[in-house]
Amino acid sequence: MRHTLALVASFLALHAEAQQKRIAVKVVVVAMFERGADTGDQPGEYQYWVEREKLDRVIPFPQGYHDLRMNRDGVLGILTGVGTAKAAASIMALGLDPRFDLTKAYWLVAGIAGVDPADASLGSAAWAEYIVDGDLAHEIDAREIPADWKTGYVPLRKSVPYEQPRITPDAGECYRLNPSLVDWAFHLTEHVALPDDDKMRTEREMFASPNARRPPFVLKGDTLSASTFWHGKLLNEWANDWVKYHTDGKGNYVTTAMEDTGTLQSLTFLSKAGRVDINRVLVLRTASDFDQPTPGHTAAESLAQNKIGQYTGYYPALEAAWRVGHVVVNKLVTEWTQYRDKKW
Repeated sequence: MRHTLALVASFLALHAEAQQKRIAVKVVVVAMFERGADTGDQPGEYQYWVEREKLDRVIPFPQGYHDLRMNRDGVLGILTGVGTAKAAASIMALGLDPRFDLTKAYWLVAGIAGVDPADASLGSAAWAEYIVDGDLAHEIDAREIPADWKTGYVPLRKSVPYEQPRITPDAGECYRLNPSLVDWAFHLTEHVALPDDDKMRTEREMFASPNARRPPFVLKGDTLSASTFWHGKLLNEWANDWVKYHTDGKGNYVTTAMEDTGTLQSLTFLSKAGRVDINRVLVLRTASDFDQPTPGHTAAESLAQNKIGQYTGYYPALEAAWRVGHVVVNKLVTEWTQYRDKKW
C-alpha cells in the first residue's frame, strides 16, 4: 500500500510539473497562406506578423501545415494552409497540443478577402460577427435549374432554395462570434488609418456604390467561407441571400474567404473540451479585390486577372490586416492583467 501511494504521489508530481511547463498563450494570430519564406520576400498573410510582432521563436509543428512561431510576449502565430480542411486540421492539432495552455488565449483570424462593393472598398477591414459556410449544400447545375428558382444552390437537407424552417444552429452552416468582443475590437480600431494608392482609387471609381468609392475604412461585416473561389455579380447576389438565410436576416455578407468555418468548427469542438474559449475569437478580413468585375467587364475576364499577389488591393489589404489586428493584439498583451480573466 505504501509503495502504491508513493507511485501515485510521484505521478501527481510529474503531472503538476508538466502542467507548469506548458506554454501560456495570450493571443493566437491565425493566417492562412504565405507565398514563400516567413520573412524577407514577397509577403503572404503571415509575413508581416512574423516580422513586426517579432515571432522569432520557431516551434516544430509536424502535425500541422507549418511550424509555429512565438514571441516573448505570449503571441503565437499559426499558418493553417488554404481551405477549410487544412484550417480545421491545423487548428485542431494546435488545440490538442499538450505543449500549450490555450485556455485564456484570444484568437485573431487575420486574412485577405474579396469584398462586396455594396458595403466596402478595396483595402477596407471588416470585423465579422457571423461566419457562414458556403460549402454545405445541395447543388443543381445551372443548365438544369427550374425556371422558378433563383439559384441552383439549396441548403443541406432542404429541397428548394432558402426553404424554411432553416436548419437549427450547430449544423455547421453558421457561427456567431461573441458580439461584445466584436464590438470592442471594432470600436478600438475604427479610426485606424489604412493605406490607399492610385490603383485602388482608379478601380473603385468605376463602381456606383458610395461604399465602394470610399477610401479604405474599418467596418463590421460578415464573412462567407467557402473553399470554392467564386466570382461574379450573380454569385454576389447568392452570397448575400445565403448569409441572410443562415443568420435569419441578422447577418450582412461583406467579405468572402475560404477557411473560417473550418477554423470555427475546430475551435467550437475545442471549447466544448475546455481547451479554448470560443468567446475569445475574432475574425478580421481585409479587402484585396472586389468579388465581381468592374462595370463593363465579364466575370470571366475579371477572374482571369484575379491571381494571388496580383489583386489590385493585395499589398494594402495585407498591411490593413496587420495595422488593424495589431491594435487589438497590442491592447490584449500590454493590458493582460485586465483581459486575462475578463468575462465578455
